[in-house]
Amino acid sequence: MGLMDKIKAKVSGEFIDIIQWLDQTNDTLAYRFERYQNEIKNGAKLTVREGQMAVFINEGQIADVFKPGMYTLTTENLPILATLKGWKYGFNSPFLAEVYFLSTRNITDQKWGTKNAIMLSDDRFGMIEIRAYGTYVMRVKDGAAFIREIVGTDGNFTAEKINEQLKSLIVARFTDAVGEAKIPIEKYAADINETSETVFNIIAPEFEKYGIEVTKFIIENISMPEEIKKEIFELSRLDKIDLDKFTKLKTAKAIEVAAANESGTAGAGMGMGMGFAMANQMGQAMSNSQNRPAAPSAPPPLPPSLNFFIVLNGKQEGPFDISYLKNMVIQKSLDKNTLVWREGMANWTAAGQVPELNSIFVSVPPPIPGA
Repeated sequence: MGLMDKIKAKVSGEFIDIIQWLDQTNDTLAYRFERYQNEIKNGAKLTVREGQMAVFINEGQIADVFKPGMYTLTTENLPILATLKGWKYGFNSPFLAEVYFLSTRNITDQKWGTKNAIMLSDDRFGMIEIRAYGTYVMRVKDGAAFIREIVGTDGNFTAEKINEQLKSLIVARFTDAVGEAKIPIEKYAADINETSETVFNIIAPEFEKYGIEVTKFIIENISMPEEIKKEIFELSRLDKIDLDKFTKLKTAKAIEVAAANESGTAGAGMGMGMGFAMANQMGQAMSNSQNRPAAPSAPPPLPPSLNFFIVLNGKQEGPFDISYLKNMVIQKSLDKNTLVWREGMANWTAAGQVPELNSIFVSVPPPIPGA
């Protein structure tokens, strides 16, 4: 607690009080000066240091307030107390009055936090629970109001005694602020500094009613349910996605997965179709969210044509596409034993053993009867 030095010296036949407070704490807000025999002498010396103020109280009424400096107590610098006492021509020593020293320096690292979750209504996610915590810095600004509203008759008042009351006030105003702001839920976590400033502007006038000034207010964290966080992250990713690249990526992955399955090409076609369908649905969802019609998805690319080289009369001919080879079958210049090769094949192979050419032999019409 504070250390009070009381020094008495003999001056002109009477004792002179020295009234001061040497604060050795970090959180004392108010300290009541203990007087020698409960009396203050005429001409007593009052010392108020930087970061302090002194308040005189007479019979429960707040009288004079002193800022930093050294004072000799007379009716000239105690005008309100002189009026309350009815001293018209000066006062006779001693007199009774209570003296409170108040710390006006910043009290830092004061904690606040929501004990229970705060319910918010969001247009997209519905009712959501959030929690928040942080710190604030305060100081006594109006000594008279602080004693009247907070200290009362407490002779030794610390920040801890008022912290719970102030935390409740902060949480109440924080709830009002976020409820009235009507901003998207993801903005609370992304723009903590802006939210801190908004809440600070709301709570500052409330603190001033108690004679306290909030010099700094910080929101350190705003938390929400994990499932809401995941949805917010997904939405943020979709906002950055290039749908054309996304379509190509999904198609490539679908083909890769299908190639590893027994269904082979059919599976690839199905995977490709699913990839395009998914991309198209996502494109429509994003377009609708931005109030514009969904852009039609592009058709899949045409499959590459198959061209074969063939061996005719011991010579390499070609390359020829499937349609040309089909005509050669009809003209009987190509049969199942004709050697063929295309890019990707290891060796020359009989045409009848190449799956891609089976259809050109099956579709050849039979001979005309009687021909």
